[in-house]
Amino acid sequence: MEALIELVQFIVQNLINALQRGSFYAVISIGYSMVYGVLMLFNFAHGDIFMVATYIGFGIATLFLALFAGFIPGPLIFLATVVITMFLASWIGVFVEVAGYRPLRSAPRASAAITGLMIGIIFETSILILLGAKRLSFPPLMESVAYNVGGVYFTNVKVMIII
Repeated sequence: MEALIELVQFIVQNLINALQRGSFYAVISIGYSMVYGVLMLFNFAHGDIFMVATYIGFGIATLFLALFAGFIPGPLIFLATVVITMFLASWIGVFVEVAGYRPLRSAPRASAAITGLMIGIIFETSILILLGAKRLSFPPLMESVAYNVGGVYFTNVKVMIII
């Protein structure tokens, strides 16, 4: 009986972990399909725009924590970081469309695909040059609270990501 309980805990734990990981992929794929549905072109730089937005969010969160830690609560800094990052990331997307894709409207579709790949390579290389290849940890903007429900562990941050 104990083995069955451990199996159920293992399955539920992995289901929660998969939902968290899948939530990231879902957001990126929804954006990718929206771009294709509206513009009818493959934006291979879409994931790289997400990557740049993540680094922008990292920089904004780190800056806000350095300037406002102790004055403004972490969840408010988190909300401000998300709003500003979304605004800046959307402008990066507009820039990519105006500078990279709009001039190629009448060109063959392969030209736009190659342009998207090159924009992605430019973004990736720029991040490598500016920040290096080291792994960065996002600053803690809100307290992570761990829960244990029936032997399955999850945090409030994980639940927020899934939602």
